Amino acid sequence: MASRLRRLGISTFGACAGATIAAWALNANNNYTVETASIAKPRVKRQLPPRSEQIQVLQSGEEYDVLVIGGGATGAGCALDAITRGLKTALVEADDFASGTSSRSTKLIHGGVRYLQTAILRADIEQYRMVKEALAERASMLHSAPHLTHPLPIMLPVYTWWQLPYYWVGIKCYDLVAGDRNVKSSYVLSKSNALELFPMLKGDKLCGAIVYYDGNFRFMPRFQHVLNASFLPVSGQQNDARMNLAIALTAARQGATICNHVEVLELLKKKDENGADKLCGAKVKDTITGKTWEVKAKCVINATGPFTDHIRKMDDPTVKTICCPSSGVHIVLPGYYSPQQMGLLDPSTSDGRVIFFLPWLNQTIAGTTDLPCDVTHNPKPTEDEIQFILTEIKNYLNSDVEVRRGDVLSAWSGIRPLVSDPNKEDTQSLARNHIVHVSPSGLVTIAGGKWTTYRAMAEHTLDAAIKACNLKPEKEECQTRDMKLEGSHGWTPTMYIRLVQDFGLDCEVARHLAESYGDRAFPVAKMASLTGKRWPIIGRKIHPEFPYIDAEVRYGVREYAMTAIDMIARRLRLAFLNVQAAQEALPAIVDIMAEELKWSKDEKERQIKMATEFLATEMGQIVNRASRDKIPINLSKEEIALYIKRFALIDKESKGYVSINDIRRGLKDIGVSLSGLDMHDILNELDLTYNGRLELSDYLQSFGEMDVSGEELHEILREIDTNMNGQVELDEYLQMMSAIKSGHVAYSRFARMAELEDEKHEAEKLKKKITVDRSGGGL
Repeated sequence: MASRLRRLGISTFGACAGATIAAWALNANNNYTVETASIAKPRVKRQLPPRSEQIQVLQSGEEYDVLVIGGGATGAGCALDAITRGLKTALVEADDFASGTSSRSTKLIHGGVRYLQTAILRADIEQYRMVKEALAERASMLHSAPHLTHPLPIMLPVYTWWQLPYYWVGIKCYDLVAGDRNVKSSYVLSKSNALELFPMLKGDKLCGAIVYYDGNFRFMPRFQHVLNASFLPVSGQQNDARMNLAIALTAARQGATICNHVEVLELLKKKDENGADKLCGAKVKDTITGKTWEVKAKCVINATGPFTDHIRKMDDPTVKTICCPSSGVHIVLPGYYSPQQMGLLDPSTSDGRVIFFLPWLNQTIAGTTDLPCDVTHNPKPTEDEIQFILTEIKNYLNSDVEVRRGDVLSAWSGIRPLVSDPNKEDTQSLARNHIVHVSPSGLVTIAGGKWTTYRAMAEHTLDAAIKACNLKPEKEECQTRDMKLEGSHGWTPTMYIRLVQDFGLDCEVARHLAESYGDRAFPVAKMASLTGKRWPIIGRKIHPEFPYIDAEVRYGVREYAMTAIDMIARRLRLAFLNVQAAQEALPAIVDIMAEELKWSKDEKERQIKMATEFLATEMGQIVNRASRDKIPINLSKEEIALYIKRFALIDKESKGYVSINDIRRGLKDIGVSLSGLDMHDILNELDLTYNGRLELSDYLQSFGEMDVSGEELHEILREIDTNMNGQVELDEYLQMMSAIKSGHVAYSRFARMAELEDEKHEAEKLKKKITVDRSGGGL
């Protein structure tokens, strides 16, 4: 024990001394420190042009200085950097802005403490500079988008006394390296204070906790955060898709031509004066209309994340693959799993990974995993990864919180594009930082890195592009340091009050609009429909559980949303928050988009089909259902007998299965009168109609007064019909009840209907069995 304490003391002293010396030696000559640029930043140069106009400009045949391929965070950052230097810039994205990794991240703005540990213990100057750069960029993001970003406290619970000083030293070293760009100072909590701030935490053997801060993207009154490993990595939270879009829209307002759903089919080349092949543009295709054309450009930048090698092989089919993709899965749980303004970090899971557990948009997000995977446009979460996350978070929550598989509201997978550096002879080892590579034909590739450093990555890329392609920018230096992004210029923390008072918006909706759109919330509010109520006056919600309103769908089209998936996944984030709620809101969303985009009936049906497939495969709907179906039937004999009886009450004709007509008859037989709250609860669960026009006020006053719609009946049937044959067999019903008992399913309308049918049947039997005179009543 004494030798362990001596080693711990030496390590602690060495870490502090190393961090102090490194900071003193390198801080004065650090190329990565972000300083406020002396050049005045332009606010807004033009109105946001519609996508049709952007496409027309891209088809005009004019030559661009820079053509960026990829509309993720890095690609959008490159477009913004290029246009603000005075270069004629275009950006094309095969899908939607942030449709790939940039919308499936851990929602954080972090520095990477595990790299700081390596830098100190191994005297690795490169890793120290990488952490220093990330911390500076974290501060820059907090400044450039204050409506989207905010500090978030993250708690690290400590259950072994000697770990308190160890982790405390690690976090203080991190604070020290951040210097004057630090968000807030970390601090230590006693056991009682830790449990007061995070009451869901397991208190047994808890010694205390350490709380640290990092930048996080603001999105509603809840925040999230993450860490990495070992030395306690520190991170921040974000609405990644909204931030990505803000960068792209800022570039568009500055004059860049940005087009989503435009795919690169081929890279174009021509001979230079020395007879060598040089890139001169790309052949592209508008996937919405199917039209193809060529775009001329002096420089082509490859910022396609996991698809880096796909574009590189377009340039040279013989190049070696440099991308090593890794899958990270996250899950969303109900909000009661975490307090509203405190995150949690597990720095050492059973297999050495890191799990974060954070409040996000009134829900709780947990993750992530890290497994090798194939590059795909449609990454899917797996049941094994979901179970791993659930198992790990169980270790930190008290017995009052039962971690149930059925509480998983959504799950998604993102692909992290780790890369080997083609600039080095040893291409086998993965680069910890980003790499910029210029091919012999002039293709500039930016790969690797992290969300937090997108701006610095773009700066380094444009510096290399200007040199490699002999570009002539109006301004040599980068103009994006601390530049305000879309929506941030007129935003204040209390701006939402003006939205409430000026427009008559619900307070929750007003906060959401202010913290999602910044000063652009006012044009959004002007599009809102009247509610027909005394309060709120405007802002019809597209789903009663969430603050999203109809105006956001209309405004989302003006922000280049072209498909229903664009809307539910990246403009509204419903798909990421609650896959079932997204399915329920889908018809209403498609109706509004159809009005804006002039969709036909066939197109509306196609959009609903594609979005439903997206929710099923990429947002965890199928894997949620499959997990339930794998649960063994662990019911007692008494329970099985009870459920068989209930099943038989619905299957009155003894067919052996329950059909739609049986469900319709069962609901009518119940004849329960519904209160307003009851109607809200049912409305939240049912997929009403595929046109989204059924209003709550028109809903059933009682199930016995009118027929339930066909879509509602089919939805009830689908939740239990595992073999998809349009009917419910007895074994499927028993499987559902077993899943409810084990916690894999939280609720079933079919099961509730069967229960009410049983209660009604027992009440009728009682009436027949006991007459008035035998019961003692009468004269």
